[in-house]
Amino acid sequence: TGSGKTTTLYAALSRLDAGRSNIMTVEDPIEYELPGVGQTQVNAKIELTFAKALRAILRQDPDVIMIGEIRDFETAQIAIQASLTGHLVLATLHTNDSVSAVTRLTDMGVEPFLLSSSLLGVLAQRLVRKLCPVCAGRADNGEGAPVGCDACGQTGYQGRTGIFELLVADDAVQSLIHSRAPESQIFTAAERGGLRSMREDGERLVRAGISSRAELLRVTRD
Repeated sequence: TGSGKTTTLYAALSRLDAGRSNIMTVEDPIEYELPGVGQTQVNAKIELTFAKALRAILRQDPDVIMIGEIRDFETAQIAIQASLTGHLVLATLHTNDSVSAVTRLTDMGVEPFLLSSSLLGVLAQRLVRKLCPVCAGRADNGEGAPVGCDACGQTGYQGRTGIFELLVADDAVQSLIHSRAPESQIFTAAERGGLRSMREDGERLVRAGISSRAELLRVTRD
C-alpha cells in the first residue's frame, strides 16, 4: 500500500546469510527474486493460501520464514506457532502504528499470552516525499520548504524516504500484552524502552532539510 514495507522486509532478509540459514517466504506476489531463498507465491486458483503454503514450508524445517502479509487468524496462528518453535518469523500487517499491530492480531483471535511469548518487535513505517535537491528552499524558521521547478514537475518534491517507529517487545511490553492492556499503556511502556513515534522520527528529516514539516504532518496526521 505504498508504505515501503515489502522493501524493508527484503532488506532484512538480505542481511541474513542465506548460505547458512534456510530462508523461505510466502508472498502474494513475489516482487523480487532473492538468491538462495526459497520463495513461494500464493495461488487462489489452486487454493494455495498463505496458511497452506506456510504449513508446507514448515515441513522443510526453515530457520527463517517471511510472510508477505498476515490476513487472517489461520495465518496468524501458524506464524505464532512457528515463532514459538524456534523459527524467526518476519511478516507484515496493515495498521496505523506499531502498537495497533498488537490489537490487530488479538482482534484476529490470537491469544494475548501466545502473542506476548512470541513477539520480538514491531516496525511501523510510512514514506514521506523528499524535497527536490534542485529547488529546495528554506522557511523563515530555517526548515526546508518546497519551491517547485522543472526538475520536480513544480511539486517541490523528488523521491521518497521512510520514517519509522520501532516497538521492542521487552519484558514490560510483553507483560502488558499478556494482560490485555490498552494500546496507550503499551505505547507508554514502549516509549520508556526507547520507542520514538513516526512523527518524532520524521523530525530528523525536517531538521536535516530532507523533507518539509508540511509533508511530515500530512503523512502522520492520524
